[in-house]
Amino acid sequence: MSIQDSWDKIITNTFNFKTLTCTLLIEASRLCQDGSNGIDTNDFDISFARGLSLEDGATTLTDFTASIIGEEISSSILNFDTKIKDILIIVNKGQLEQYKKIIPNGNNLGIKITYKEQDEPRGLPDAFILGEKFIENKSVAMILGDNFFYGQNLSSILLNATKIKEGAGILLHKVQNPELFGVAKIDKNKKIILIKEKPKKFISNDAITGLYFFDKNVVNYAKKLKPSKRGELEIIDLLMKYKNKNKLRANYIGRGGAWLDTGSIDDYYKTISFVQAVENRQGLKIACIEEVALLNKWINKENIKRSIKFYGKCQYSDYLKKLLYK
Repeated sequence: MSIQDSWDKIITNTFNFKTLTCTLLIEASRLCQDGSNGIDTNDFDISFARGLSLEDGATTLTDFTASIIGEEISSSILNFDTKIKDILIIVNKGQLEQYKKIIPNGNNLGIKITYKEQDEPRGLPDAFILGEKFIENKSVAMILGDNFFYGQNLSSILLNATKIKEGAGILLHKVQNPELFGVAKIDKNKKIILIKEKPKKFISNDAITGLYFFDKNVVNYAKKLKPSKRGELEIIDLLMKYKNKNKLRANYIGRGGAWLDTGSIDDYYKTISFVQAVENRQGLKIACIEEVALLNKWINKENIKRSIKFYGKCQYSDYLKKLLYK
């Protein structure tokens, strides 16, 4: 079985995190600024983002087996050459139609997108339980909806991560404030010797990012977890199931790569500034999912034309028009 065959699914959850993903908000506000196509930024209630922090529900975010949750994530995963095309997006109850306005069923992108609502926050591992039928006893990737990944070498890093046939894999990134994240301590042989959520004492500055890879056993492991004191299933506990069996591996986002967590409004604006700075300098879109799909030959230029019509008159459509002449 090829890598593409074994890692063909990804789930993305938004759970109790009331903002759309970073990319969704960036693109919704930037691409549909003129209200074309009947889409208005007010439809997304951007005010939901105000004051939210990880404790406010972002910890219940679960995005996995799906290489798409917003254009940022979708382009991240898709552009990482992992060839993930089967996507499940888990959303908060009552928010499904908001997401479908921006991300329909994926037909025009050459991918398959399905949705599932979570009635209440039950923690990240609950995404695997909700997505059991979607996973179909296969390996699966999970990406959190408020995480932003950027870097030239991410394709090779993620492709390497998908080579795991048994066990689980995490993606690490060095941070200055590890006490705010789940962290992992790695020995000289790159073996994970300790993982801990928001340690009060310094353990490591290697933060565990919101991108995970799991084998087919993840659903059964998730079902055996017990809620923590805050009443939710914890991703650290799920990772410990694999670590205790010596089946948890780590990869790094190296220097030059970026991992941004938009779990607070301050971090959200920082991410917007980062995206704008890079795009304005290069004249290229970081998260143009149509461009990614076109490069992978999942769609043709007729699909691009339909997307232009869907978005209406806006800067994003102007960018898509350029793809027609490449």
